Amino acid sequence: MEPIIAIVLVLIGYALGSAKLINEGNEALVERLGKYHRKLNPGLNFIIPLLDQIVMEDTKREQILDIKPQNIISKDNISVEIDAIVYWHIQDIRRSYYEIEDLQSALTQLSTTTIREILAQHTLEETNVSRSDIDRAILDALNAITPKWGVEIIRVDIQSITLPESVRKSMEEQRAAEIKSRAAILEAEGERQAAVKKAEGTKRSMEIISEALRTNAESKDILRYLVAQDYINASYRLGESENAKVVFVDPGKSADMMDLISETVNQESNNKKSENGSL
Repeated sequence: MEPIIAIVLVLIGYALGSAKLINEGNEALVERLGKYHRKLNPGLNFIIPLLDQIVMEDTKREQILDIKPQNIISKDNISVEIDAIVYWHIQDIRRSYYEIEDLQSALTQLSTTTIREILAQHTLEETNVSRSDIDRAILDALNAITPKWGVEIIRVDIQSITLPESVRKSMEEQRAAEIKSRAAILEAEGERQAAVKKAEGTKRSMEIISEALRTNAESKDILRYLVAQDYINASYRLGESENAKVVFVDPGKSADMMDLISETVNQESNNKKSENGSL
């Protein structure tokens, strides 16, 4: 019985030594006698103890590479600090192990260098305005190199751009000046529109008065009423002013003034009739 028990124990030990469980999302590499043999997929796998050895197990899920803040000189010679994150994942685990010595370090160095080179080709304004385009340019540049390492860069995000204090203050002053300039332009435009509307209202009022004087037999009385009303309003305004001056109008000449205005209006009306008749 003892030999049988020994054989059973050996078989159990062999089964336990040869069984390898790979978690979902991971893959593993097996070498046999120091040479690549095969890849282990998620689930239960069996290898030959002593001959086979698992040299690497890694995830194929998306990973995050946090790039430390970098000081970069932009195209317009402004020093800025860039903070970025790179998202990546392993496509070919065999390449990621055999083609590069230290994958994480290589990705960090490559990402840092690429970000510095591309941002140095843009001005500060271009970097702020076209950040998505710059992210795409960095992504394309990285994916031109990383496939030979069995890696795909999924996306690149420039998280923040920190400016020197002097540059930041200068930009704030520039924005404040632009806001003030736009406000002045809007105010001037509002005043222009108000003046146009006032002129249009005055024109319409004159047309109504002219039509009334032309068609109404009591036009002189109407004109006297309007002039008297304006005179009263002007008197009130002069009374409210600190520098008011009293102006007297000779009542004896008011009738002559009314006759002159009435004749002028009638003459303009006759001229319009003549022009319409000639047309």
